Formats: sequence, structure tokens, C-alpha cells
Amino acid sequence: MDTPHNQAAHQGPLNRAVVEVDSPERMQELGRRLAKLLRPGDLVMLTGELGAGKTTLTRGLGEGLGVRGAVTSPTFVIARVHPSLVDGPPLVHVDAYRLGGGLEEMEDLDLDVSLPDSVVVVEWGDGKVEELTDDRLHVLIHRVVGDTDDDRRTVVLQGIGTRWADEDLALA
Repeated sequence: MDTPHNQAAHQGPLNRAVVEVDSPERMQELGRRLAKLLRPGDLVMLTGELGAGKTTLTRGLGEGLGVRGAVTSPTFVIARVHPSLVDGPPLVHVDAYRLGGGLEEMEDLDLDVSLPDSVVVVEWGDGKVEELTDDRLHVLIHRVVGDTDDDRRTVVLQGIGTRWADEDLALA
């Protein structure tokens, strides 16, 4: 079975950085910093267990992109579009947790239509959205093992494809 790293090797360059985060506020700040790297057409996949901080990171992305509306988990609506307030790209926030199928169910959301003009962020998108584009930012959020009340996270940023080859992910 291919791991995300092996899949990336088959699809082009892989650019990687690791960031340590110790609070929800710092996770949100990481999102604001990452937003400075994003542009229309970017796909961001977020991977992490429940409560890892995926939506908190996306909230920061929304702040950094200057979009309208509170960024909350789209679990029950599947996807939310947040238009830009600053003449930037809209943020399309998708929660694929309840989508059992692969790309077929995702295609019903018309993400391929939204992708060229938007920044599309997909929580729980592993195995579901990789075929939308060869270039994507995969963000893996790992909780620190041990005390479950601990807010420390290790965030692995993997830029996959030529779009991300020369981005300095360490700046995030």
C-alpha cells in the first residue's frame, strides 16, 4: 500500500517542513502564515484525528486570506464557500468525513469547477481528492502522545508537485 510519501514520489517533487504547535492560538497563527503562501487553484488537504486542530488551522487560513464569514466545521453541510473581502480567492472549506465514496462523491460537489479560482481546503480528504490535481499541500497534524488534554501538535507540511517545489514551507 502506498503511503502519502510514496504517492508523492510518483506524482512529482515533494517539499516538506515540520512545525511544532503548542496551543489552538498558535495553530490558528500557523494558518494565517500559510495563507500568505496560497493562491487561486491551490488544494490543501488536512489530515488528523478528531480534535487535532484541522478546523482551527482552517480558521487561520480564512483570516489570512481575508474571507467573509466565520470558519466553522462544515461537517453537516459538507462544504462552505467563504468569499474574499479583499479581492483575493474565495476559500472553499470541505469536510469529507461523511463521504464514504472516493472521487465520485467529491465530484458531486463540483470542486474541480471551484479549484481554479479558489483555495480549496479539504478535511478528511485522503483517498478522495488527490485526483483533482497533481499539486497540493498536504497538512498532517499529529497530537503529542500521552496526555489527551495536551495542546501540543506536530504539523507536517508536505508540498506535493511542481507548484510547491520551490515554496519555502519552513517560513510557515
